[in-house]
Amino acid sequence: MRAFLAIELPDQVTSALSQVALSLPVGRATPEENLHLTLVFLGDQSDAQLEDLHYELADISVQEFELGFDGLGCFGSGSPKVLFARIAGNKVLTDLHQQVRRAAHRTGIVLARQRYRPHVTLARFGRGLQWRDAERLEGFIADHSQVDIPSFSVVGFSMFQSTLHRDGAIYEPLADYGAE
Repeated sequence: MRAFLAIELPDQVTSALSQVALSLPVGRATPEENLHLTLVFLGDQSDAQLEDLHYELADISVQEFELGFDGLGCFGSGSPKVLFARIAGNKVLTDLHQQVRRAAHRTGIVLARQRYRPHVTLARFGRGLQWRDAERLEGFIADHSQVDIPSFSVVGFSMFQSTLHRDGAIYEPLADYGAE
């Protein structure tokens, strides 16, 4: 099963992010119902491994904390492939990310080694953009650098199943964690 751990976003945040994504001049906007903050992408795992992880995650408690956004950015060397809303630096979020990584490691799940860059994916550009579309995107990011996206409280996180379809992924929540 393809799965990930993420923080769900409140409606006012997904609405604001969706408005930004839908005003993009290029790319495929992330559907509002799919907007989330990934903690860890688990990839394809067996049901048994996810069940073991479930019990490890149940021991993680989350003290309520606040997150905010500090701009837009892109992933993709050379040509942009993803537009995202960047989460402002937050030590509590970084610590939570490390806790869920350690829990996955204890259950034998091997995760990709990469620096955690907390973000919410707003749009995808397939194999990348032609130079003209890349310029339009650059202008869009400059025009929306001060976009007002509300901050929000985090009280826990969830495990999701991700099923890929021709029109994009469908996310289904499997379990919630951390709320005290």
